Amino acid sequence: MDSAISEISGISERSATRRELTATADNGLKIVVVGGFGVGKTTLVRSVSEIRPLTTEETMTQAGQGIDELGDIEGLRAKTSTTVAFDFGRITLDERNVLYLFGAPGQERFWFLWDRLFSGTLGAVVLVDTQRLADSWYAIDRLEHHGTPFIVARNDFGGPAHTAEQLREALDLDPGVPLIDCDARSRESGKDVLITLVQHLKSLYAPQETYAPQETTP
Repeated sequence: MDSAISEISGISERSATRRELTATADNGLKIVVVGGFGVGKTTLVRSVSEIRPLTTEETMTQAGQGIDELGDIEGLRAKTSTTVAFDFGRITLDERNVLYLFGAPGQERFWFLWDRLFSGTLGAVVLVDTQRLADSWYAIDRLEHHGTPFIVARNDFGGPAHTAEQLREALDLDPGVPLIDCDARSRESGKDVLITLVQHLKSLYAPQETYAPQETTP
């Protein structure tokens, strides 16, 4: 685990260009991107994947009206497609290790898929939109239920400027959960999100030093 995590933290320029799939690697490391409807999960997977990502987007139709809550957010009203199963991307770390990214669907009617996606997950990224913070509560609750380590990434939609303390209080985040800003459209920003998650995982899984009191001579 330690060596694999160390490899992830070394994501470098060799991953900057998209490439064809190579032979099967020895270690496949799974990360899930979750969050509410329309927060940018598919965009994040697309921006960082070295291969053309597998998506399960379908055109939104009138049949979804009254089921998928669009609210009054202009960006959601303009949304024409939505993920109905999951998104999948890949990043090659070296000859032996690859990182698999799974983007979960955001609509409540597809939440039943999340528990299966969480199986075997190394860690997760929770994407949030500050205009719709309540949409992130379920994702955080399920990750905590499964005991899956995660970080929170605030995607830049130009919404209200909340401080980190305000966001932590609104999301009821544990002090140890990293909170960062990102732009899901940017490959570099997406890489920073993954590196932050990996550093968090390293801090959790690194061997803890134990204190052994020295014997004293009476």
